[in-house]
Amino acid sequence: MRERTLLEDRLGSLAKIQRELDDAVTLVELGEMEGDAAAEEEGVAILRALKAEGERRQLEALLSGEADGNDTYVEVHSGAGGTESCDWARMLLRMYMRWAERRKFEVELAEETAGDEAGIKSATLIIKGHNAHGWTKTESGVHRLVRISPFDSNARRHTSFASVWVYPVVDDRIVVDINEGDCRIDVYRASGAGGQHVNKTESAVRITHIPTGIVVACQSERSQHKNRATAWGMLRARIYERELEKREAAITADSASKTEIGWGHQIRSYVLQPYQMVKDLRTGHVSGTPADVLDGDLDSFMEASLAHKLSGRTVVVEDVE
Repeated sequence: MRERTLLEDRLGSLAKIQRELDDAVTLVELGEMEGDAAAEEEGVAILRALKAEGERRQLEALLSGEADGNDTYVEVHSGAGGTESCDWARMLLRMYMRWAERRKFEVELAEETAGDEAGIKSATLIIKGHNAHGWTKTESGVHRLVRISPFDSNARRHTSFASVWVYPVVDDRIVVDINEGDCRIDVYRASGAGGQHVNKTESAVRITHIPTGIVVACQSERSQHKNRATAWGMLRARIYERELEKREAAITADSASKTEIGWGHQIRSYVLQPYQMVKDLRTGHVSGTPADVLDGDLDSFMEASLAHKLSGRTVVVEDVE
């Protein structure tokens, strides 16, 4: 049913673009013949809108990866910078939640570990929607923030780092065999708000896959059984994503997106002081409105990164200070 809906949407959009194209061309021709400038301008405006729609649809058609159509996990981890980085990780988490809400995707917070003083040390989102993984997969990497620290009484400029790791939700079409003997399962009390039941029972679950060192955790539900099921799903997804990464690395020899969370490894810089700029260091795409980007306006960056990744073109840009 999902594939049928997808095909109907693609065919329907193609037919709609064709009809509107014919109508716009006819409108422009009539305007030219009858000297009606308003009709001609209206037709040209429709053509411009159709061009933008065609480019968007063309980019969506390129989301043909094995798991691009799946739901996705988005993990955020604080890096070098202490409390500053924990606060930056919280800002990134909110940014992705706002982006998903803008696209009408469903968002669930699977796990969150609070920072010692502010922000978060780590968190995991589950974003559900068509092509959720295809759009977000280029966000994996280290993100850098430059700003005047709200935690510094001397109002000095600080640089903070946080990493983002994106991997697809594995559905029933994809089989991932895991030997339970290779896993260590720990249960513990969930942190944060949630009432007496959450705080007095060991409902949170952490699973460690010993051969790979992969660790997943879930504490979003009140039931340990539900958290355990979600954690197993996350582990299957992580192992599947690891295999996809190996395949891609074998083809492109480009597996440097998940490296040390610090200097020299960032994929994007967000500068709030002394000027306002967000720059993607892979594509050169720039936004002069960081507030909008941090509020979820990420589509242009995702589109540029996706087009760059699919084209294989090398873009050389200078990092921002």
